[in-house]
Amino acid sequence: MKNNQHLLKGIIIGLLASAIGLAIVLLVFGKGNSIINSLDIALHTGVFTKLMSMGALLNLAAFFLFIKRNQDIIAKGVLIATVVVAILTIIVRFV
Repeated sequence: MKNNQHLLKGIIIGLLASAIGLAIVLLVFGKGNSIINSLDIALHTGVFTKLMSMGALLNLAAFFLFIKRNQDIIAKGVLIATVVVAILTIIVRFV
């Protein structure tokens, strides 16, 4: 039971890290005045999936942080969240 909680914690951390990373990338590379405006521009110009992939790079730091702390189950959850974000990126790109 405790392993499932750690896995869920890792998935949540991974998804939050991806969302925060996407917000940071939109602020840095976005062409709009706000995150919402930059998101709208990215969707209409077709670069949203690229920004989404760059935002997921924050998961790399989270993954290695948990590996270094010997919290392998949480790191596994972060990895699962990264795969979910990758699948969502592919779906958004080709649909």
